[in-house]
Amino acid sequence: MSGGALLTFIVLAGLWPPWPFGRDRDKEDIEGTIRELDSVAVEVDRNATIESSEAKAMESYRLFLDLASEDPLLQAEAMRRLADLQLETGETEQLQRNLQALGGNLGGTIDLYTKLLETYPDYAKNDLVLYQLARAYEAGGDNEHALATLDRLVTEFPRTPHAAEAHFRRGEMLFVDQRYGEAEDAYAHVLAGGPDAPFAEQSMYKLGWSLFKQLRHEEAIDPFFDLLDRKLAADGPSTDPAAVYLEMGRAEQELVDDTLRVAAISFSYLDGPESVSEHFRDTGSRPYAYIVYTKLGDLYLEQERYQDAADAYHAFVELDPEHAKAPLLQAEVIEAYEKGGFADLVLEAKRDFVVVYGPGSAYWQEFTFEQQPEVAAALKTNVTDLAAYHHARAQESGDPTEYAEAARWYRSYLQSFPDDANAPRTNFLLGEVLYESGDFHGAALEYERTAYAYPFHENSSEAGYAALLAYSEHEKKLTDAVARAEWHRAGIESALRFAGAYPEHEQAAAVQTDAAEKLFALGDFVRARDVATGVTQRAVPPSRDLLRTAWTVVAHSEFDLGNFASAETAYTTLIPFVPVDDPERGQVTERIASSIYKQGEQARAAGDTYGAVGHFLRVGAAVPSSPIRPTAEYDAAAALIQAGDWGRAAQVLEEFRARYPNHELAAEATASLAVAYVETGDGVRAASEFERIAEGTGTDDVKKEALWRAAELYEKAGQGPAATATLTRYVERYPRPTAPAIEAQERLVQLAEASGDYGARTRWMLAIVATDAAAGEERTDRTRYLAAKSQLALAEPTREAFRGARLVIPLEDSLKIKRERMELALAAYGKAADYGVAEVTTAATYEIAEIYHQLSRDLFDSERPAELSQEELEQYDILLEEQAFPFEEQAIEVHEVNAARTTEGIYDEWVVKSLAALGELVPVRYAKEEIGEQFVSAIR
Repeated sequence: MSGGALLTFIVLAGLWPPWPFGRDRDKEDIEGTIRELDSVAVEVDRNATIESSEAKAMESYRLFLDLASEDPLLQAEAMRRLADLQLETGETEQLQRNLQALGGNLGGTIDLYTKLLETYPDYAKNDLVLYQLARAYEAGGDNEHALATLDRLVTEFPRTPHAAEAHFRRGEMLFVDQRYGEAEDAYAHVLAGGPDAPFAEQSMYKLGWSLFKQLRHEEAIDPFFDLLDRKLAADGPSTDPAAVYLEMGRAEQELVDDTLRVAAISFSYLDGPESVSEHFRDTGSRPYAYIVYTKLGDLYLEQERYQDAADAYHAFVELDPEHAKAPLLQAEVIEAYEKGGFADLVLEAKRDFVVVYGPGSAYWQEFTFEQQPEVAAALKTNVTDLAAYHHARAQESGDPTEYAEAARWYRSYLQSFPDDANAPRTNFLLGEVLYESGDFHGAALEYERTAYAYPFHENSSEAGYAALLAYSEHEKKLTDAVARAEWHRAGIESALRFAGAYPEHEQAAAVQTDAAEKLFALGDFVRARDVATGVTQRAVPPSRDLLRTAWTVVAHSEFDLGNFASAETAYTTLIPFVPVDDPERGQVTERIASSIYKQGEQARAAGDTYGAVGHFLRVGAAVPSSPIRPTAEYDAAAALIQAGDWGRAAQVLEEFRARYPNHELAAEATASLAVAYVETGDGVRAASEFERIAEGTGTDDVKKEALWRAAELYEKAGQGPAATATLTRYVERYPRPTAPAIEAQERLVQLAEASGDYGARTRWMLAIVATDAAAGEERTDRTRYLAAKSQLALAEPTREAFRGARLVIPLEDSLKIKRERMELALAAYGKAADYGVAEVTTAATYEIAEIYHQLSRDLFDSERPAELSQEELEQYDILLEEQAFPFEEQAIEVHEVNAARTTEGIYDEWVVKSLAALGELVPVRYAKEEIGEQFVSAIR
C-alpha cells in the first residue's frame, strides 16, 4: 500500500494517535510523507459516514500490517500504534472492572511492543515503545518487568521526553517494593528537571516519604516544605494559606493534609516544636508556619501527649506572637491542657492568652476584632472563664485576692468588648464580685452602669435594685459626715432613677417611697412631695402600707412647705389608711387640725380676719378632740376682738371657758371676756370676769389689777356692796405696796359714807391712818394726804363729844369731863395738823381754835348755882370770865396762826373761817374790811 493510501486509510478511519505522549514527535516523523502526498488528488466523499471506534482502529492497523509488511518503517509505526491502542483499551477495561486483571499479556500488547523492539532496534521511537511497554507491564500487574523496562528507558534514553514520568514511575514502584533509597534517587531525578518538571509535586511528596521511610526525618522536611511552598503559595503576604487551601480541589487538599501530617510526624521524631522553630530560623519562616505547628500539636493530641501538644502550639506563639493566627494557637494550648485535665495549666494558659492578646496589646495595634473574629471570640471566652473561675473560688473561700482577680477579668472583658451582647451580664457580675468582696462603693457604680448604660437586658432591673443595696451598705461604712451625706444623696438619686427606669419592678414602688421619705428627712420637701405623689399615682396601685407612707410624706411636706390647704387634703386622704387603733391615727388627725389652724394663721397674717376666724373655728368641727382646738377657738375670739366684734367674741370666749375651764388659756380668755363685756357696756359681767381673774392663777400684779378693775366696774354700775366687798379683798390680800392699799381704803371710806355705814367709814379711815403710819419708806405725799384727811375726819366725833358736854352744877365735875373731851379733840386735830397737809392743817387749826373758843363760850354759858345771891352771882360771873378769857385768847392765837398762812400763799376755806372768827373775836384788830384788804394784800 502506498504512503498516500495509508494516510487516507488513517484519516478515514479517524485514527490519529489518542495517547497523551509523543504526539508532536509523531507529526514530525510523518511530515515527509505528507509532503509526498501534496501532488496526489484525493477524492473525498463528503457525504459518506465515517465510523470511528478503538476496535475499528485496531482492525485497520492489523489489516495494514498484513498489507504493508514490505515497508519496515510503516510496519513499525503500525505495530506501535496497534500496541498503544490495545494498551489503552486494556487499561480502560481494567479500570471499568475495578482493576481486575485482563489476563495474559493484555491481548498481545506486550508481545507487539517486545516484537517491535526486537524487530526494529533502531526505531526512532523506541523510547516511546519502552515507555508504553512499561505501562503495559504495569497494567498487567508485572511491576518487576515494568520497573526493568523503565530502567532500560532512562538508561538508553536519558533525554527522552518521558524521562520525568519514567523516573517517577520507577520511584513509585521502588517505593512500593520498600526500596526507599532507590526510590529517593528516582524522585530526585524528576526534581532535577526543575520545579516545573512533570510530576514535580508528586515527586516532592514521595521524596519526602522516601527519606522519612529511611528515618532521615530532618532531610525529609525539605521536600515536604517544597511541596507546601507550591501548594499553599499565597497571592500576597496578606493572603491566608488557609484560604488558598479552601480553593483547592479535594485531591489537592488531601495531598496537602497528608504532607502536613507526615511533616509533623517527622518533627515529632526530632525535637518536636524546637525542630520546627529551628528549621524556620534556618530557612526562613513560611506563611503556613502556624499550620505546621498546629499539625504537630494535633498529632501529639492524637497520641494523648497533651503537654507536648501544648508546647507545639505555644512554640509558634513564641516564634511570632503578633502573627494573625498566633492567638488561635494559644487557644489550642488551652484546649490541649483541658483535654489533658491540667486544670492549673489551663488557667495559666488562659491568663497568658488574655495578658498577651488583651485590649491594648501589640496584637490589636495591627488587627481589629472585625478582622480577627475567631481571636476576639477566644479572648471573650478566656476572659469570661478566668473571671468565672476566680469568682467561684472567691465565693468558696472568701479570699480577697480571688475577688480582686475576678473583678480584674470582668473589667478586662468590658474594656475589650464594651458593646458585646454579653457586656451587660458581665458588668452585672462585676458588680456582684465587688459587692461580695465588700467594695460596696464600686459595686454601686457597676450595678448602676449595668442598669442604665446598656439597652434593656435580663439583668437591668436586678442591677438597678442591687445598686441601691450597695449604696446602703457603703453608707454604713462611712464615718466622715460630709462624705456620708453626699453618698446618701447619691443613693437617693439612684433610687429615683431605678423607680423611673423600671416602674414595673416589684420593688419599684417601695424604692420610690423610701426615696421620698429620705428626701423629707433631708428637708427637701418639694422633691419629697413630688416623689411621694408619684407613688400615689402609679398605674398599678402599690400596697396600702406604701400608700400610707407616701401620703404621709406628701402631707408632711406640704405642711412644712406652708401649703396648709394641700396638707389638710393629704392628711384627710391619709386617714383611711391608718387603722382606728393605730397610735399614729391620733397624730394624723392632729395634723389635720394643725393644717386648718395654720390656714387660720395665714389668713390672719394676710388681714383676712373673718377668714381666719372661720378656719380657727373649723378646727373643732373637723377634729373635736384636738388639743389645738382650745388655742384655735381662743385665737378666733382674739381675731374677733381685733375686728371689734365684741359680741361674737364674747360668745366664743364663753363657749371656750365653758368647754375648757382648766385650760392654760382660760385666764386669758377670762381677761379677754372681761374686756369684751366692758366694750359691750355690761359692767357687772365685766366686773365678775375681773373677779375671776383675781381669783385665778395669774401674777399678783394681774390679780391686784383685776380686783381693782372689778371694784371700779361695780362702783360704776352702782353695785356698792359688790364694790365694797371687792375692795375689801383687795386691801386684805395686798396691803403692800402702801399707796394702792390706802387708795383702796379711801374708796372704801367713800363707799361706806355713800351707803351711810359710818362705822365702816370710821374703820377704813382708821385703817388709812394706820397704814400710812406703818408705810415707812413707802409713805408718799398722797398717803400722807389721805391719812391726814382721815385723821381730820376721825377728829370730828371727838369735837362733837366735846361740844356735847354741857357745863352744869357741880361745875367742877362737868368741867372736868369737858376738859377731858377737849383734850381728846385737841389731840385728834393735832394729829391731823401734824401731817403737814395744808388744807388739813388749816382745817385742824381752825377746829382747834374753835374748840378753845367753844370752851370759852361754854364757860360763860355754864349753869349758875341757884343759891347764889345777886352779888354772889356777879362775883361768880367774874370768876367764870377769868376762867374763860384764857381760852378765848388761846382761840385768837390759834386763829391768828391759821390766818398768818395767807403769807404762805394758803387761802382756803379754813383760813377764811379763821379770819372771820378773828373779826368777831377781835373786831378792833380784824375789822372786816381791813381783814379783806389785808388778805388781798397778802395774796398779792
